[in-house]
Amino acid sequence: MEKKEKERPKYTHPSLEYISHLSGVKIRARAPTRIGGRMGRPEKSSERKMNPAVHILFPIGESGGSQRLVSKAKSFGVVSVTLGKRVCGKCGREYFLPKCPCGGHTEAVKKKGKESEVVEEIRTKVDIYSIVQKARKNLGIIKLPEIKAVKGLTSAGKVPEPIEKGILRARNGVFVFKDGTARYDMTDMPLTHFKPSEVGLSVKKARELGYTKDYKGKPLKSEDQILELKVQDVIPSKDCLEYFLKVARFIDELLTAFYKLEPYYNAEKIEDLYGKLCIGLSPHTSGGVLCRIIGYNKGKVCYAHPFFHAAKRRNCDGDEDALMLLMDGLLNFSKSFLPSKRGGLMDAPLVLSSRLNPSEIDSEAHNIDLMTHYPLKFYQRTLEYAHPKELEREMDLVKHRLGTPRQYEEFGFTHHTTDINEGPKTSAYGTFKSMEEKMMAQLKLGKKIMSVDENDVAAKVLSTHLIPDIIGNLNAFSKQQVRCTKCNAKYRRIPLANKCTRVVTQLTEDGSYLKKTCGGNLTMTVHEGNIKKYVNLSLQITREYKLSNYLSQRIELLSEYINSIFENDKVKKMTLDQFM
Repeated sequence: MEKKEKERPKYTHPSLEYISHLSGVKIRARAPTRIGGRMGRPEKSSERKMNPAVHILFPIGESGGSQRLVSKAKSFGVVSVTLGKRVCGKCGREYFLPKCPCGGHTEAVKKKGKESEVVEEIRTKVDIYSIVQKARKNLGIIKLPEIKAVKGLTSAGKVPEPIEKGILRARNGVFVFKDGTARYDMTDMPLTHFKPSEVGLSVKKARELGYTKDYKGKPLKSEDQILELKVQDVIPSKDCLEYFLKVARFIDELLTAFYKLEPYYNAEKIEDLYGKLCIGLSPHTSGGVLCRIIGYNKGKVCYAHPFFHAAKRRNCDGDEDALMLLMDGLLNFSKSFLPSKRGGLMDAPLVLSSRLNPSEIDSEAHNIDLMTHYPLKFYQRTLEYAHPKELEREMDLVKHRLGTPRQYEEFGFTHHTTDINEGPKTSAYGTFKSMEEKMMAQLKLGKKIMSVDENDVAAKVLSTHLIPDIIGNLNAFSKQQVRCTKCNAKYRRIPLANKCTRVVTQLTEDGSYLKKTCGGNLTMTVHEGNIKKYVNLSLQITREYKLSNYLSQRIELLSEYINSIFENDKVKKMTLDQFM
């Protein structure tokens, strides 16, 4: 009788199951399920600036030129601007600033009408030259820095800042945002534990800040012990603290020279800012969260507790939020500066949460697990693809600790890290300067990754980014205004004189004011380069990648259309050798 060959088992995952069969031990996959992701935005760490960047919320109209320079406006002497009407309660004089020269306080004048809350606006002439000279003497400054102001105010009351604030900001390299504060934007990163050595914190200073024991309850003696981050402490980037050092100097100068008070920060190095309070604020919200600086990181992020990010109405990771020094917010923020248009109250610290209650933050932060290791049942249920809610009671989650002292402390972690500053400080996307470099690197990466269809990536880049950009610039070119290179005045149509016809007031050498026509040259506001910047890149992509005929032809037609605008068919450029 012929001996039957032993039947071999059938394997759904050949390699793992075959090894398990040979070894006699069930060997599991290292990761049964893998989750892919994409980069939403590169990391960021930079000061918040208006566009264009300015030092003072003070209107100078068109007299400041394209760069909005107060020094240029000062040469005109008197400028015409729109301001809110205000009257001094002490002397009855009309004056545009909240503080009258007599020392009294001015009140906004409402428009006539029953229960009207709208401030009356007036077109008035402001003597910029005299105001700047008075401010310079008031601050005791001999040489003025280059100060940049705004053309006009967008707030309902049209209330400007004192020009002294702009002088001091410019002196310290500080820029102002629409609400009067100086901010710094950074990408959010969650953190629950750290070592003092990772964040530039000494043991002595850590103890002063309340970090007397490590996460195991042992007394803090070494900079390499692991500490549990307090929920309202933040570790911003080093760049942020260097900028805040400038802001601190500006605030101290403002307190001493303008308000005649004692300085507050007295900061000479970034370590002097440890322990100082800040306001954390997310865009599209109006509520700030109080926090404290305890160190810095070497990346382009702001490390903070997941509770802190959630309190700002963020989902803990990857968003971009702002920090501002608390004294700056208390001293310089005003609702009167905010734009009157829709959404003007957003991204402004109208309220401030001084205490973080985990029960009141977003529920996403309640799902964080706090265990040092996962139970065996967790891994077994993952093989069954069980719903997370089925395992909630097996896990130590934040939601199970709410309302108890342990909602703030005794958090565990599963993996140790050598140093939170290890790894790339800047992503590859941030190292490329031009859009062309970034685009070609993205497509080159798509070719290398097997799971990516590089032709599909190229098609999406063209249809969602490059083509809309080219068409948008074409529309802007056809509807553009012309601008005066001298006074920055804009015209919908070119004046018949082919020169700027705006009447300006200029201060003469004898101290009198002279009205004259500007007469500056006119130039376009949208140029050929704005339209053509992505055309060659788009054509290169159509040649190198397999795209649909429709998409390829659309790019070619756009290229031909643009060439027909800027190239004269009757003029043919030829070189000398073509005649030989």
